[in-house]
Amino acid sequence: MDVTTRFFEDLDRREFEPLLVKASGTLRFDLHEGPRTTHWLLEIDRGKVRVRQEDQEADTVVGADPRLFEELVTGEENTIAALLRGDMTVSGDLRLVLQVERTFPGPAESRGPHHAFQRRAA
Repeated sequence: MDVTTRFFEDLDRREFEPLLVKASGTLRFDLHEGPRTTHWLLEIDRGKVRVRQEDQEADTVVGADPRLFEELVTGEENTIAALLRGDMTVSGDLRLVLQVERTFPGPAESRGPHHAFQRRAA
């Protein structure tokens, strides 16, 4: 199982994410690799999270390369920096992206709330 799948399955298994208690909406990640696109849909309702692999309408859509997304969820890359460089596209509510970005681990040396995910993923 790849890092991205593990990240989304872990988020779905939690069912409630305290870091998203102020967030509500749907967010779809479209991971583009050549002609193939993998879709991950997050339904967030004040911390309750449901994750599905579906291409469905969403309040916010993020487009990225699968390798970049893997670097985001392992803490090797920063979401804001990737957005500013144009390596990711966002249509819809950018605030929702920034709220979900809080669930990504920080750099390896950080002691953030999801540092444990990075150790498990390694």
